[in-house]
Amino acid sequence: MNMRAMRLHAAHQALRCDQLSVPEPGRGQLLIRVHACGVCRTDLHIVDGELTEPKLPLVPGHEIVGTVAALGPGAERHRVGSRVGVPWLGGSCGVCGFCRRGEENLCDAARFTGYHLDGGYAEYALADERFCFALPDRYGDQAAAPLLCAGLIGFRSLRFAGDARRLGIYGFGAAAHIVAQVACAEGRAVYAFTRAGDAPAQALARKVGACWTGGSDEAAPEPLDAAIIFAPVGGLVPAALGAVRKGGTVVCGGIHMSDIPSFPYRLLWGERTLRSVANLTRKDAEDFLAVAARVPIETQIETLGLESANEALDRLRAGRIAGAFVLDPRL
Repeated sequence: MNMRAMRLHAAHQALRCDQLSVPEPGRGQLLIRVHACGVCRTDLHIVDGELTEPKLPLVPGHEIVGTVAALGPGAERHRVGSRVGVPWLGGSCGVCGFCRRGEENLCDAARFTGYHLDGGYAEYALADERFCFALPDRYGDQAAAPLLCAGLIGFRSLRFAGDARRLGIYGFGAAAHIVAQVACAEGRAVYAFTRAGDAPAQALARKVGACWTGGSDEAAPEPLDAAIIFAPVGGLVPAALGAVRKGGTVVCGGIHMSDIPSFPYRLLWGERTLRSVANLTRKDAEDFLAVAARVPIETQIETLGLESANEALDRLRAGRIAGAFVLDPRL
């Protein structure tokens, strides 16, 4: 049996729609019939050659929602027909110091979906059953897809922001619009910083509960306790440091960012903390999906057919989206 798959054959090239044989699941693997796959900025970093070590040719996509079509030998955590989600972290060694400390996201042998492993821009995908998760029933397939990276990375970033009551978010796209809803549900005040004049992003921020919106070059009306940067723009780091109070934290939530320019020490002084978020762990997924089952998160999505993947990437690159794109191979 064959399937359609959008594949990257070389960096800086458009994806091609290829006809491939449906893969057979190996030991501990699931064969998943893909119902939806979110389009993440990380996919764009891979296509644009900013993440430099993908397997090629590659099926991108790591926000996969689908049903289990077949079980490989030894797979027993999920049943045929059950709905699962597949995130960016697709495997780790399980024995190194990082893995033993619960930091499998830092494992040097980690494998990532849609980067080292073929992902979800296809009608079927394989995944290690240990890194697949049941999804809250309250979300349909398309609405659930952005939870699996935008939601997870946003949630991990929020936890690194500590108990900040006044939270700034720089770059208001897929991750931001989800984490803002979690932050508001926790009683935090959200201040949204967007590209100057980006009215759709600012409207989305207000819709999901932000108490203030403005351009990333504007000053917040009061000092922030913490800030999360989702936009891959290194120049925002000094701006965010200048916006947080002494003792505050700036979290860089993206997997790739342009170079951070030099800045005066006074922006860091006062026991401000600057830290990055790298990938996610299975515990992040379990904790966040439990939260998502309780908080009525509304994912803002635009759904396209599988063969519109290049259009979605082009529009994401140009910033022409408020929320997240989701590909549905059934369309």
